[in-house]
This record gives sequence, C-alpha cells and structure tokens, in this order.
Amino acid sequence: MKKLISIFLAFSLLSGCKKNVENITQDLVVQAMINGQWIITKFTQNGTEITSDFWGYKFQYYSNKTVDAIKNGTVERTGIWDGNAVNKTTFANFIGATNPIALINGTWNITKNSWTYVEATQTNGTEIKTLRLDKL
Repeated sequence: MKKLISIFLAFSLLSGCKKNVENITQDLVVQAMINGQWIITKFTQNGTEITSDFWGYKFQYYSNKTVDAIKNGTVERTGIWDGNAVNKTTFANFIGATNPIALINGTWNITKNSWTYVEATQTNGTEIKTLRLDKL
C-alpha cells in the first residue's frame, strides 16, 4: 500500500511539474509577443509574394490576447490572438476584416522563431500561406 501511495504521489508531482513547465513556456510566449510591435516582412499566398499589401501595418499584441492592426499610426482593426508553445501554433482572428488583414485569420504552424521573429505556414484546402513577422 505504501508503494502504491508513493507511486501516486510521484506521478502527481511529475504531472504538476509538466503543467508548470507548460505554464512558464506559455508565459514566455506571451511576453515575447507583447514586448514591442511586429511587422510582416514576408507573406506569400499559393507561392505568390504579396508582402507589399502589408506595408504600413504594425501589429501590437496584448496580454489580454487582443491584437491591434495599426496602419500609419491608426488602429484599423482589433482582433484576438493566441499562441501554443507546446503545439508550435499561433492563432489570430480579426472579425469582419477585409484583405489584407483577413489573410492573417486562422491557425498558423510555427516553423521557425526566436525572440525577434516568427515564421509560420497555414494550409486551408489547396491554399498555402506563409508569413514572417519581425519585431521592431
């Protein structure tokens, strides 16, 4: 019986540690995103580069999981965002937005990242999009 209790306690502690590591990782993702503004330095849609459509836009992420699309100093649209460090995904939704901002909506798979950039891809049916965000 003591052995069973010891195993249960060890499992509980390990489960708690894993959850703490996930929470710390999530907190780091949020801190990286909300510290500074971001710009799109590369965007392709089905192999066609349309980065210039995003010129003039900056993105400000907030800890309450909202994000502002700012064009020429004015908030054009506010959306929601989330990030999952474990799954290496990020999500954005700018409800009612038109292109180019609407092109950002959905879940993105992060392929490369650091504290100052994120590269990601998104596939919807036959449509493939890639983007690179760089911190200013």
